[in-house]
Amino acid sequence: MLPDGCVDVVLIGGHLVVAGPATSGVEVAPTPGQHSCGVRFRVGAANAGLGLPVDVLRDLTVPLADVWGGDGRRLGTQVNRASPEVAVTVLMRAFAQPRRPLDLMARRAALLTTTRPFREVSEELGLTERQLHRRVEQAVGYGPRTLRRILRLQRFLRLLEHEPVSTPLAQLAVAAGYADQAHLGRECRALTGRTPSTLRAAGATAAGERMSETF
Repeated sequence: MLPDGCVDVVLIGGHLVVAGPATSGVEVAPTPGQHSCGVRFRVGAANAGLGLPVDVLRDLTVPLADVWGGDGRRLGTQVNRASPEVAVTVLMRAFAQPRRPLDLMARRAALLTTTRPFREVSEELGLTERQLHRRVEQAVGYGPRTLRRILRLQRFLRLLEHEPVSTPLAQLAVAAGYADQAHLGRECRALTGRTPSTLRAAGATAAGERMSETF
């Protein structure tokens, strides 16, 4: 599982857990004979769906019961006993209504700052840089600079999926927004622990439809 700016609630090994916003790759070993399913909160939406600032979950995987108490335990039991098809429906129903208002300004700012200077965005939205940075952290899990790096990595992974394997990495690096191939290499190792060539050989893919998405 590679950093993607999202937050997941996943059934793994019979336990319903929250995978917080990651800044590095995490290996997840499937349990033979047990199904896995989950929901993915898009960038900036998990604080509304879970009902708490998601920066407290950065680089953590915790039981949903630690976040929701008894509600989390009951949902985990219900999902674990259901068939894979029913389990997804149960999860989607559980997160259908936000537990706190969605911070649309923070979510918009987070996405805007992937291509525009943060100071420019904060002035446009009428907040100080410090105020906006804090709101983005609470909504996304980390600040705009880290999010920019992670979404750039995702652009590279998406190119790996759709471009021929013969496409030079240097070309993919520039297309994804890196200064050059060396920049791509440093960022891949920092965020995933692997080189671009290793990611391509392993068939790494961008975040997408691995799970049902909400919000």
